[in-house]
Amino acid sequence: MVSLKSKILAALQSGKAVSGKQFAARYNTSVTTVGARISELRREGFAIYMNKKTDSQGRTASFYKIGAPTRRVVAAGYKALGVARR
Repeated sequence: MVSLKSKILAALQSGKAVSGKQFAARYNTSVTTVGARISELRREGFAIYMNKKTDSQGRTASFYKIGAPTRRVVAAGYKALGVARR
């Protein structure tokens, strides 16, 4: 059986931006559960970003998308870990 986290990761790796509501409807779960799985994936090192989009009627929706971290984000991670420079 494929876990919810694996399904979310596969959907994100397909390159599409997906909202928490879309994940919840697709996998018959709550938005809170989706958010928890996204957090787990982030802790495992996946660069998952949340972007906001506004439609023509002024409604805002948030979408998850997987990407590559910027050099600044990687540097901050190393700094937080206390990794010494060579």
